[in-house]
Amino acid sequence: MINLYIAPSSASSRKARAWLKAHDIAFNERNIKSKPLNAAEVKQILRLTENGSEDIISTRSNVFKELHVDLDSLSVSQLVDLVVKYPDLIKRPIIFDDKRLEVGYNEEKIRRFLPREVRTAELHHLESQLSS
Repeated sequence: MINLYIAPSSASSRKARAWLKAHDIAFNERNIKSKPLNAAEVKQILRLTENGSEDIISTRSNVFKELHVDLDSLSVSQLVDLVVKYPDLIKRPIIFDDKRLEVGYNEEKIRRFLPREVRTAELHHLESQLSS
């Protein structure tokens, strides 16, 4: 099952929700402003990242700027504690399942959540258009 973690005020969150609905992809939605993540959930997301905190921490957020924290100097447990305490540090939306993670809304990258048969059919359709 795909999980969508959003903040209602985020335009990217609204776009991600609309895209998933438009492509008939079932998902569990969670407003992480009203129901913040716990430590285990933050660790789960971190495990799916390619670049660790760099992938999920919004260094442009006001909270990050106010904290004056050096992410590279933090241990994983310190980072997790910081994110739990300051949920606005997290980039949104976060879209993930057991194996894949996408942070932010990028229409090209979000396509990885389409079922394989849909992606294959779209590829064949594009190939046929190119060979015409």
